[in-house]
Formats: sequence, C-alpha cells, structure tokens
Amino acid sequence: MPPKTPLLDAINTPKELRKLEDVQLPQLARELRDEMIDIVSLTGGHLGAGLGVVELTIALHKVFDTPNDRLIFDVGHQAYPHKILTGRRSRMRTQRQGGGLSGFTKRKESEYDPFGAGHSSTSISAGLGMAVARDQLGGSNKIISVIGDGAMSAGMAYEAMNNAGAMDSRMIVILNDNDMSIAPPVGAMASYFARLSSGGTYLYLRDIAKQLAKILPQKWEERARRVEEHTRTLWAGGTFFEELGFYYVGPIDGHNFEHLMPVLRNIRDAEQGPILLHVRTQKGKGYAHAEKSADKFHGVSRFNVVTGQQEKSTARSYTSVFADQMIKEADKDKRITAITAAMPDGTGLKSFAKKFPDRCFDVGIAEQHAVTFAAGQAADGLKPFVVIYSTFLQRAYDQVVHDVAIQNLPVRFAIDRAGLVGADGPTHAGSFDLAFLSNLPNVVVMAASDEVELARMVVTSAGHDAGPSAFRYPRGSGDGLIIPDQPKALKIGKGRVLKEGSKVVLLSLGGRLEVALAAAGKLDGFGLSTTVVDARFAKPLDTQLITQLARHHEVMLTLEEGAIGGFGSQVLNFLAHEGLLDNKTSGGLKVRPMALPDEYIDHDTPEIMYQKAGLDVDAILRTVFTALGREITEASNHLDLA
Repeated sequence: MPPKTPLLDAINTPKELRKLEDVQLPQLARELRDEMIDIVSLTGGHLGAGLGVVELTIALHKVFDTPNDRLIFDVGHQAYPHKILTGRRSRMRTQRQGGGLSGFTKRKESEYDPFGAGHSSTSISAGLGMAVARDQLGGSNKIISVIGDGAMSAGMAYEAMNNAGAMDSRMIVILNDNDMSIAPPVGAMASYFARLSSGGTYLYLRDIAKQLAKILPQKWEERARRVEEHTRTLWAGGTFFEELGFYYVGPIDGHNFEHLMPVLRNIRDAEQGPILLHVRTQKGKGYAHAEKSADKFHGVSRFNVVTGQQEKSTARSYTSVFADQMIKEADKDKRITAITAAMPDGTGLKSFAKKFPDRCFDVGIAEQHAVTFAAGQAADGLKPFVVIYSTFLQRAYDQVVHDVAIQNLPVRFAIDRAGLVGADGPTHAGSFDLAFLSNLPNVVVMAASDEVELARMVVTSAGHDAGPSAFRYPRGSGDGLIIPDQPKALKIGKGRVLKEGSKVVLLSLGGRLEVALAAAGKLDGFGLSTTVVDARFAKPLDTQLITQLARHHEVMLTLEEGAIGGFGSQVLNFLAHEGLLDNKTSGGLKVRPMALPDEYIDHDTPEIMYQKAGLDVDAILRTVFTALGREITEASNHLDLA
C-alpha cells in the first residue's frame, strides 16, 4: 500500500481543514501530534495539555467558522495545535523566544486568537462578554470557550457560568476533562446518549414538554423535570451544570472523531441558551513518555524525542532552596503549614507535601480562597505560608488587604517568579508585588538577592509573628552559594553594605545586586567611588542606613525588579519627608529610582528583557553619568570629561 499523502502540509488555515472529509481527520491528528512533539522538543514549553486536545482542536476548527466564530482557549497551555492550524506553523519553532510567537494565545498575534490567556479560568467570562457584544451589535456568530477541568477549580469559572445561565446567553462551553474524573468512564452508551441529547429532535421535544408543563398542574411539571434529570444524570452526571442554567451534553470521548463530530454539529446548530459539552481526554495522549510521566509533560524544557530526557540545569534553583528551608523550619515548628493554588511542583512544595502531607494544602486554582484560608489558620494559631507565583498573587489582592493586612494576621507569603521571567512573557512576569504589598500597613516585605539570603528570609518569616510578611525570589538558578545548615534570621528592616565608596551609592533590592556590583566596579574605574547596598527590605526601610548614605553621597540609585511604585518610591518618599532632597553644599542629593518601565515587556531571555527594561550595567552607568551631567561617548565608551 503506497504511503498516504501528508495532510498537514496542505493546511495553512482552518479553511483548508474544512475541505477534508471526516475519515481523513485521524490521519491529520497523527501528523499534528508528531509535529507538536517535534516543535516542543526544540523550544520547550507546554506539551501534555496540547497533546490531549489534538482531536478536539481539529474538530472545533472543522465544525465552526473560525475566526468569525470565536474560539477561546482557557490559559493557553493547550493552544499549540490551534496555533499550528491557524497559519503559524512556520513560526512555531520561534515560540517563547525573543521576537517569536508567544507560548499563550495573544490577540495581536492572530485573528484566530480572540482573547489572550496566560492565567486560568477566564475563558467563560470572556466568552459571555463576547456573546453579549454579539447580541448587542446584531451578530449571529458562535462563541466557544474551551476550559480544562483543573481551571474549573477556580470560583471565577462558576461566577461566569452562573451569570451566563441567568442570562440564557447563546454560548458553548467545552469542558476538557483530562484528570479529575468528575464523570463516569466514557462508553458507547454515554457517547450515544450525548449525540441523542444534543440533537435537534431531542431539544425540540424537550421545549414542547416545557410548554406543556406550563399549562399542566405544578406537580406534573416537577415530575417531568425530575424524570429528565434522572435519565440524563444516569448517563452523564450533568445535574450540577443544569442547576447553573447550562444544557449539559456528555461525557464523550475527546479522541474519537465519530463521537466528536456529530455532537459538535448538533450543538452548533442548536437554538439553545448556554450549552456545556463535557469531553474526556488524556493529557499527553500519543507520546509514551508524556503518558507515563506524573505531570504528563505539562511544562517541559527542551527534550530528546526518543528518550524523553529533558535538559536540566546543574545549578540549584531558588525554588528548591526555598523548599528545602521550608522543610527544615517545619521540622522545628509543627505549627508551620504550606498552602499552594494548584502549583505544588512549580513552587517546590511537592517534597514538603511528601514529608508533611497533613500540613500541605493544594486548594486548586483558587488564589483568593488560598489567602483567606491561610488567614483563618493564622487567626487560630498556625503559621501558614502561602506559596505562590507573584503573577498569581495579583488575583487575591483584596484578600491580602481585607483578610490578612487589616487584621494584622501573621500569614507568610513566599513569592516565586519575582521580576521578569523570560519565555513566559508579561502574563507571568512578577512585576507588581513590590508596589502593591509595600503600600499596605503592617506588611513586612523582603526580596532575596541570592540563595543564602533567601534561606535567611524563610527563617525570618517563620519567626515573625507580629503581622504579615512576604519575601520574593526570582525564577531560575542562583549562583551556587553554599547555604549554612542553620541560617540566621535577619533583623527586620536592616540592610547590608557590601562595598563602601564616597560619591555614588547603588541601593539594590533583590536580584539586581550582582549587576549593581559589576556596575560599581566600572564606576570606580571612572573615578566615581561607589557604595553598594543590599537593602533586603522594601518595608520597613532601613531609614538609619538610608539617611547616612544620603548625607555622604552625591548620587543615589535605587534598583529593583518591580514596577514603579515599589521600593524606589518608598525611598523617595522617606527622603523627601526627611528633607534629605533639599539643597546642600554639594548641590543636593541626586536620586534616580530604577525600576521596570511603565510598559509590558515581551518574552525573551531574562538578560535581554532586563536590558530592554533599562536595568543592566550599561543602564546604571548612563543613569549615573546623566545625574552628574556627564556622558559616555559612544565611540570610546569612556567618561567624557569635557
């Protein structure tokens, strides 16, 4: 038998896909899956989720008229097959690299990405908003939101469903169930019932029954409703979604086109309010190493396709330093607990959970609940650590303010992925925590400059019972420093001087300390004697040290891996109120805060991102010389004394 003609090579957009016969789709799925594995092996990124939705993605683009019909992927982890099919295949090997494609859906990248997604559980809300816009503007297109069962652990998804059900909006939600097993196993009868219950005849008869029920006695209406619920729940388990106002269909096999295609066509053509289609898939489907992996190759670095072996850094990560110190502190204090919002692996808590299973709590994608849950623990004597990415802590800000800070409860926030994070781009950048935490009364805010400092901050936070505390640390590996067996706690609000000078002071908070030291060496070479300080604390400030530095230096730069409004703003506010910015014989202290610019920085290597942000050595030199009214000539890169 001659080999089959490749199909994927002929598909540039879903328009070509829609010309295929249904019997050709399994071949396309195999080719698409192989292409995706090859791509991610070279670029790294999210693999398992995309492998699980290959058939579903093909079916959706074939049945629906995208981009006119809006296809919204939640989070974006599973959107790689979608990108390949929507004109971006040739650029997929640039994803997560500077100038290349985003690892998530992105509006400015393609008309097939109607909504950007980096955080979970937003797709139903966005879809409902688009459905309202369509109806207000007289459109007739379909709105389809694809959301995973993990994302359904977030309250936002149910808020949106409750709203959509009450409005009876015409929209479709695809529940991609690949892990939680929230329904009985898929079988032929379940798939047959899903096809039947999504068909026009069934819906027509159901509507007739509803109309008859209105003129029959109430007990008959109630009896009819119970019969239908019992019948459909027997096969599907969808009563919960019905109570939210959605017409439930499923579950069906998300890898079987014979099940997918007729059901999708039925719900596309249904003149119905909100419909939820429950699809069962297998994360990592079609790649043996992903299927066997505990996390199904959810997020991977570059890997060998044959062996499945991923590239790994030999240096120790900040996340692992934190996790190890947390275990040591929990060994000493039984009141210590750890709380994560669906990120036990990413935050390093997997080892903590293994040793202290009764003291580690994964609450699902529910950051708001995580913070108030911790506040409740702290109110009754425990010492909870909320271990969370900076970008996800944003989702629980009101709880940080209202439930923790106002009540001055000793909740500890371990903030991973602080600063710019490289390939994941602006949706995952930890840009804002310094600003929004430093503005809150009662909160101690720390930032680690290296691994040893991080370990000491874990100890400090564990011992701080006077109120809330937070410490932040970057993504990636440290400098390989050896951490003492028993790191000492820091004195609250006290920084450290690493290098003494007399003219310029670089006041660094967090991960820019090494850059500050490198810049100081060059400044010394220009005859500008430079002091370097690791501030350690954004709040409370080391006011005694800052006062001394202000009185004995001509130029002060603050450095931070955070947005405007954070550490530098706190320092400026203090200096202004103390009169330390007033004119002196030297002409006045020249203060220049250096923070992330007021813009979102696209994905690239962290080094290039910080260069774009103006937080590298050259930017420090330019800032100092400009403050002094001098320049570095472009030709010689030397101080222009003219």
